[in-house]
Amino acid sequence: MAFSANPLALSVPDPTFESWLRDSGYLEILDQRTSDFHRISAATTTTVSNSAAPDPPSVATGFFLSNVLNHIGILLSVLTVNPFSKLTNQDFSGDTPAWTLGFIGYSDSYSFPSSRSQARMRVTENNKRYCRNYFTLFIVFFACSLYQLPIALVGLVLSLALWDLFAYCGKRWGFDNHPVSRECLLRLVQCATAVIIFVCSVQTAVLYALGVTYAVMMLHASFRKLTPVKQPTKGKQK
Repeated sequence: MAFSANPLALSVPDPTFESWLRDSGYLEILDQRTSDFHRISAATTTTVSNSAAPDPPSVATGFFLSNVLNHIGILLSVLTVNPFSKLTNQDFSGDTPAWTLGFIGYSDSYSFPSSRSQARMRVTENNKRYCRNYFTLFIVFFACSLYQLPIALVGLVLSLALWDLFAYCGKRWGFDNHPVSRECLLRLVQCATAVIIFVCSVQTAVLYALGVTYAVMMLHASFRKLTPVKQPTKGKQK
C-alpha cells in the first residue's frame, strides 16, 4: 500500500506510527517496516566496521557468536507464544487460502524474523490467516501416521464402530426412557474405547500428527512474511 506524501508524518514518532499501524490492521506494513529497519541497521554497522581498523579475530568471533545466539533466542522465543490466542470461530468459517500463492507464496515471501516481537506478531497473525491450512495438514499427517501404524487404524475403526453400535442400540431399545441403563452403558463404552485406543496405540498416531503439525505451523508462521489479506491484481487479463 502506498501512502501519499505528507510533511506532517515527519513529526510522528516511530512508536506512535507503529502503534497506529497495529491498531489499524496494517500488520503487513509493520512487518515490512521492521524488516527494513533491521536490514538498514545491519548494513550501516557492516559499513562502519569495514571503514574502521580491522578487528582482532577474537572480536569478530564474538560478534559472530552474538549474532548466532540472537537468532537462536528469536527462534526459542517463538516457543513461548500461544499461536491460538487470537483464533475465533470466524477464522474457521471462511474460505481456505490458496495453497500455492496464499499459503506457500513466492521465494521472497519468507524471511528470518528480525526481532522477538516480529516473530510473535507473525505467529499469531499467520495462524489466524492459515488456520484452515494447518488443520488440513494435521489431517494429512494423521493419515500418514495411520498408514505407518496399521494397528492404530484398526483401533480407530473399532472405536468408531463401537460408538455407532451404541447409538444404534440406544435407538432400537429406547435407552432415552431408561437414563440409568443408558448412563451405565455409556460409561462401559467409554472404558472400552479407552482400552482400544491404548492397546492399538491410537494416541501415538495422534501425538505424532500433532507434533509434526505444530512444528510445521510454528516454522511457517514465524518465517512467512505478512502479506495483504486481499492480494492486488498485477494486471488485467486481455
